[in-house]
Amino acid sequence: MVELLLLAAGVALIVWGAEQFAEHLAAASARLGVTTFALALLLAGAEPEELATAVTAGVRDVPAVAFGDVIGANAAICLVALAVGALVAPLPFSPMTRLYAALALPAGVLAVAFAWDGEVGRVEGAVLVIAYVSYVALIWVRERRPPSLGETGELEEAAASGASSGRIGRDLGLVLVGTVAIVVGATMLVEAVRRFTDVESDQTRLSLTVVGFATAFELVVLAWSSARRGISDAVVAAVIGSYAYNATMTLGAAAVITPLGISDATLVRVPMLGMIAALVLVLGLSYRTGRLTRPDAAVLLGGYALFLGVSLTVG
Repeated sequence: MVELLLLAAGVALIVWGAEQFAEHLAAASARLGVTTFALALLLAGAEPEELATAVTAGVRDVPAVAFGDVIGANAAICLVALAVGALVAPLPFSPMTRLYAALALPAGVLAVAFAWDGEVGRVEGAVLVIAYVSYVALIWVRERRPPSLGETGELEEAAASGASSGRIGRDLGLVLVGTVAIVVGATMLVEAVRRFTDVESDQTRLSLTVVGFATAFELVVLAWSSARRGISDAVVAAVIGSYAYNATMTLGAAAVITPLGISDATLVRVPMLGMIAALVLVLGLSYRTGRLTRPDAAVLLGGYALFLGVSLTVG
């Protein structure tokens, strides 16, 4: 019972904190005279939920959670978030989002190559962080503006709608409160997994499925709400940007702080390939018509069911 309460409370705090972070960051950045993109990277990155969870897992010596969260979250955002958005309205793939996807795929392959033996050391982690910085820089140069990666797209929308009104102290305070809530929620989430089981294989499976989906849940909600408001292209860019962020910055930063390693690498090898296959499937479906539609959504959800089945039985 305690474990379930910790799990539920951790997820609730992460989602609430991410919402506070996104809602008030645009106003705070405007008042400070910096871009939302710069402040987002400074305070929590493009995907603070996954980053906080992976770092916390590494620090608390539960590396299986760090690996499982990155892999599971990336599978969920590709196969569930995009499917939910496509069920509401067709999701177009513009040249910009195709560029994001083209660069995100090798980022995922690099993460899999480093983690294939079940270990990611500090040097490999630093390379992954550099890979993310390079990913952002390439898109920035190509587009001649900061890319809307992950939740930064939501921040830009808030800024455009006039979210800069109000006092800087209140907005910045709520941004910091949101960041703290994410960290506390991530700690509770990791502790819940630790309490459920101390068996590495069970921790890995739980993280690939429950934890991965929980930390990706806000993007699922964002995809649904954005598609309803007709900003579908931003949804695709956010998901693909988040995929690259998780595979590089999230995994890399966690490894730089605390080298990650699990005793049985076979637990994550097939799911990691599934993570790559998820993005390949999205790209394959989108190239047929230049968008994702409701029939494509059914295929994606079927792919996620397959991912869950494999994750629960592998090893």
